[in-house]
Amino acid sequence: MVNTGKLQGKTLFITGASRGIGKAIALKAARDGANIVIAAKTAEPHPKLSGTIYTAAEEVVRAGGKALPCILDVRNEQQVQRAVEAAAAYFGGIDISQRRGHGRCSLCNNLPRLQGIYR
Repeated sequence: MVNTGKLQGKTLFITGASRGIGKAIALKAARDGANIVIAAKTAEPHPKLSGTIYTAAEEVVRAGGKALPCILDVRNEQQVQRAVEAAAAYFGGIDISQRRGHGRCSLCNNLPRLQGIYR
């Protein structure tokens, strides 16, 4: 897929981005020059699954983007609030949010309340 640069400087908040489809989206956007919030539960290596928020963040930086790894269970409203606030403080706001992974999503349910953070 061709990199267009359209995501240059944009901030993407991607849940489930430590592996799989979420990480693939993060890496594609990073090649376009995007800022990526790696929001996922995996902070420590899993014995059967590769990848953590930190290894994904390293890959994003190597691909040309900027990264902020955030430990996040999307079902936990306080973790969602802290991660969104951290992203806004670090990158100045959020342009795009992409939900990957399983479970009920507190982030998705609370978007109207977070309007000042989204650009």
